[in-house]
Amino acid sequence: MQGSANLNVMIKAARKAGRSLVKDFREVENLQVSRKGAGDFVSRADLASETIIKEELMGARPTYGWTAEESEASEGTDPTRRWIVDPLDGTTNFLHGLPHWAVSIALEHKGQIVAGVVFDPAKDEMFFAEKGQGAWMNESRLRVSGRRKMTDAIFATGLPFSGRADLPETLQELARILPVTSGVRRWGTASLDMTYVAAGRFDGFWERGLNIWDIAAGLLIVREAGGLAEPLRPKADLPGDGEVICANELLFDQFAKIIRNT
Repeated sequence: MQGSANLNVMIKAARKAGRSLVKDFREVENLQVSRKGAGDFVSRADLASETIIKEELMGARPTYGWTAEESEASEGTDPTRRWIVDPLDGTTNFLHGLPHWAVSIALEHKGQIVAGVVFDPAKDEMFFAEKGQGAWMNESRLRVSGRRKMTDAIFATGLPFSGRADLPETLQELARILPVTSGVRRWGTASLDMTYVAAGRFDGFWERGLNIWDIAAGLLIVREAGGLAEPLRPKADLPGDGEVICANELLFDQFAKIIRNT
């Protein structure tokens, strides 16, 4: 796919940050790690990745706004556009030596996500999409799965940790969904969960308690691959409220009905 100039800048930034992260991942036991909060770690690698991405994106488009996990947000002189960045989604996986983490970059224009990149450096898989142009992984066009039966489908979610208040609600959802599916996976990287729905590896995904940088890019990639994505609560703001449910079109209504318990 021949992408726009903005998309090419995003892909370049993701690859450059990915190379830095891979180097640190090989020495994960030596990383200087501090705790931001329960279950939410920040590392030298995380901060270095964000620095690289910011230099690349803001160097190319200095008038755009900026929203990212590890630094303060800023409004650009062009108020219609902003970068939304997670420099290391799946930090806990990274710090435990699990090769399942990603760099996520989205571009928002007038309140709409118009381009998204999710890069998995450990597997060299670059997922990307532009609004109206389809979704891709490396050189392959992405399409959500064609499964129609819940009993044939695999779903992904996140599980609350360290005493988060939504644990009872999540357990109730699992009790409803597990008996009628082929399984539920918890892989700890929301951006990759969403791209896996786009690639047909998962048939659906839901999670709450996320941040906009966790899901902005993946949201566009799912939709451009033919999937449906909505807020968990029908009138909520997506991606701003950090709650999402997505699946292929054939399963979405059944899946959403079970999760929402409607």
